Amino acid sequence: MGAVDFENFVHELATVSGQAILPFFRTALGVEDKSHGRAFDPVTAADRAAEQAMRTLIRHNFPSHGVRGEEFADESPDADYVWVLDPIDGTKSFIAGMPAWGTLIGLCRDDQPVYGMMHQPFIGERFFGDGAQARYRGPAGDRKLVTRPCAALEEAILLTTSPRLMGEADRAIYSTVEERVRLARYGGDCYAYCMVAAGHVDLVIETNLNEYDIVPLIPVIEGAGGIVTSWEGTSDLSRGRVVAAGDRRVHEAALKMLQGG
Repeated sequence: MGAVDFENFVHELATVSGQAILPFFRTALGVEDKSHGRAFDPVTAADRAAEQAMRTLIRHNFPSHGVRGEEFADESPDADYVWVLDPIDGTKSFIAGMPAWGTLIGLCRDDQPVYGMMHQPFIGERFFGDGAQARYRGPAGDRKLVTRPCAALEEAILLTTSPRLMGEADRAIYSTVEERVRLARYGGDCYAYCMVAAGHVDLVIETNLNEYDIVPLIPVIEGAGGIVTSWEGTSDLSRGRVVAAGDRRVHEAALKMLQGG
């Protein structure tokens, strides 16, 4: 079964997760800090409700598939097909009432991302792709996603969630890139990567990402014509240092600086 065959099911997962989340947004919901004394790392009842709803639907429809998510233990992580779920990417925005968050749904086959979606149920936007093509569906209609050309850092718009999430050494390196670009903005979480795919942003640079933070977004960005790598320029994102770009020229320029060139 190819990735395209899962498209309707991914939309169904998005719908049920959105139904679980929206009753909690901009309400007096309880927030738990799962940082264990480190930097504030919130999780909400909405996170758990949404992931549980998606896991239940996956088990019912594809019992042989594995699931890796943010809130619960892995299920059959060595299966041929594994779902990668982040029920609310951007929880800090969520608890602040800001709409820069979304549900990430990814599907891997033999450990390779083959389908992904970011769903923002409050705004009603879906960004989805299979690595070969990507689409947007929402208030602005239904259209193909295509990245935009950007030849140099000096022409680029750069997004990162926050430099404060980076270690001191990585933050210093990142700052050298930020000083070169036309415009830098903070606070995007998953939306930053979708804006690359939509052709509004040229570059995203981040650190400390987990698998569920980035894997569902890779088929969307690549399907729109972009590229996602580690700071070292490889497909191994296990260190959590990620560069996403809409144009390979600005990607190459960013990598050169991030590697000290």
